[in-house]
Amino acid sequence: MENSRNFLIAMALSIAVLVGWQFLVVNPRMEAERVAAQGQEATLQTPTTPAGTEQEGAVSPAGRESVVPTTQTPAVTGQTREAALGSSPRIAIDTPALSGSINLQGARLDDLRLKNYHETVDDTSPTIVLLSPETIGSNAYFLEFGYSGQGAGALPGPATLWQAEGNQTLTPQTPVTLTATNEAGVTFARQISVDGESMFTVRDTVRNESAAPVTISPYGRAVRFSKPEVAAAFVIFEGLIGHLGEDGLQEVTYKKIEDEGRASPAKTDTGWLGITDKYWATALVPAEGIGTFQPNFRYSAEGRAFYQSDYLADPITVQPGASLDTTTRAFAGAKVVDTITGYEKSQRIAHFGQLIDWGWFYFITEPMFHVIDFLYRFTGNFGVAILLVTVALKLIFFPLASKSYRSMAKMKTVQPKIAELREKYADDRAKQQQEMMRIYKEEKINPAAGCWPVLVQIPVFFALYKVLYVTIEMRHAPFFGWIQDLAAPDPTSVFNLFGLIPITLPHLLMVGVWPILMGITMFIQMKLNPTPPDPAQQMIFTWMPIIFTFMLASFPAGLVIYWTWNNTLSITQQSVIMKRHGAKIELWDNLRDTFRRKKASG
Repeated sequence: MENSRNFLIAMALSIAVLVGWQFLVVNPRMEAERVAAQGQEATLQTPTTPAGTEQEGAVSPAGRESVVPTTQTPAVTGQTREAALGSSPRIAIDTPALSGSINLQGARLDDLRLKNYHETVDDTSPTIVLLSPETIGSNAYFLEFGYSGQGAGALPGPATLWQAEGNQTLTPQTPVTLTATNEAGVTFARQISVDGESMFTVRDTVRNESAAPVTISPYGRAVRFSKPEVAAAFVIFEGLIGHLGEDGLQEVTYKKIEDEGRASPAKTDTGWLGITDKYWATALVPAEGIGTFQPNFRYSAEGRAFYQSDYLADPITVQPGASLDTTTRAFAGAKVVDTITGYEKSQRIAHFGQLIDWGWFYFITEPMFHVIDFLYRFTGNFGVAILLVTVALKLIFFPLASKSYRSMAKMKTVQPKIAELREKYADDRAKQQQEMMRIYKEEKINPAAGCWPVLVQIPVFFALYKVLYVTIEMRHAPFFGWIQDLAAPDPTSVFNLFGLIPITLPHLLMVGVWPILMGITMFIQMKLNPTPPDPAQQMIFTWMPIIFTFMLASFPAGLVIYWTWNNTLSITQQSVIMKRHGAKIELWDNLRDTFRRKKASG
């Protein structure tokens, strides 16, 4: 029993340290970074392409030539999104999942909204904006494909004004075709298509109609000008990401790239790279069959700071009269599990599923999500699915829990002998421990057995936390009553009488109904066991439910509901098993003693 209590105390303190670090260090640091980013003003600076080609000095248009630089560059950022969208010619995008437009200047994907996701749980709130034009300020974010090279004339890049064939709208049924021709007689045709979800396919054709060979290097880049306003905690990765050949998964945090400026994995001929947030991501999948490419992750603070994931393919030579086709893909959208894993299989994008950060316990986290998602399809409620998963876990671990509670029941039966030993060898701790172990051996009691139900619950707890925190399926998923978002904390608070008093409370005092229920069930579960003889342990066990109530109040409601339900099942299970083995259920005695002590001390 001593070992069991010490283990519980150690686990509680460990979780307390993690949560304390989150609130006292991580959250203030993220808030400071957010405020600093909001106050930052800078002049407009177009990030360089992977080869540094800005196309300065390109030949002016003559006749059919169209690969030319823009003649108007805004001096500062700060345009409204609407003004930025109206300042350049565009082709509309309209799919079941996406809306937006393609900027014909640079053929950029820089205007994208996610139709199925809103900023709040209110379906009338604005939809999520993923990509925005470069001139709007810190929220600018775009994808771009182009070419680098020498001796081929002006090449398509950020300044190119592409020509659209006809007045089209990009839909899953109607791809669009853009063309650009330079003064050297090289024609670039780009067909952009999109599926019903979030994958764009860019098919580029280079036709060399000049009299000399042309050598070019295709590039692609994802560029954003700010970090997420509310960066995720240590639970999830956000930043520059890719899975690149033999180097495997590359995760470069914003802090790391700011310190180093650039990270360049080895050249490869397979892989993908991009930028990932908690729920959204962009990713570039370079064309296969054109040799190797050099991936890069970059950050620049000169002028206007930006973050960039890019690749530059090896040079390709196109002979006079010949043409070259390359097909590149770009993902831009929500990280829906079935969609991401579906692309990995159907489009053979190796390890694309790692765009979703399942964490260290991925072997528990991912299967747990799929089980919850499977049950959701039958119940129509993710909260109910979590309750059913909890029951299933209890059934799976029933033999272990049963053995543990049987051992605890036996320990209760030998408590009088243990008490005698404590008195008899009060001044000899070594002899006391030796005699206790003798009794445990004679009675076939494992003093550590009580730890196993808690030990098993720890990875399950963190895995479920990960599922609730990471998967977009849980975002804005309602339960019942006031819980309209299982991935957000319980919005009620006892300190404003659950909304009856119209005051805004500090974050620490947002202690809702479900955290209180969790604390009560945790308190009852602890009172099922004998009162620890050590006063220090008594104090810890008395205050632990209260401390956990405040700590978990800021955790996702789905996790608090799981813990409350798990505690309730554990109380029932422990009571039944221990009663069957003749052990006294000491709940009411312990509760009476607790309140008597409080009354006496008062």
